[in-house]
Amino acid sequence: MAEARDMWRCQMVNCGYVYDPDRGDKRHKIPAGTKFEDLPDDWRCPVCGAAKKSFRRLSEEN
Repeated sequence: MAEARDMWRCQMVNCGYVYDPDRGDKRHKIPAGTKFEDLPDDWRCPVCGAAKKSFRRLSEEN
């Protein structure tokens, strides 16, 4: 499982989706092993559609 520093959470109200590089994003055909930083700039949250800039690293939330 990826470490918190490698996982990112959507900050939009009522979402909270966590991007896990070990899983990728099947909906947008992002393969497992893809780091958040390597996602395309136009990538969006598969749950709520928020832009990539709406995400914060899990390790920075505390």
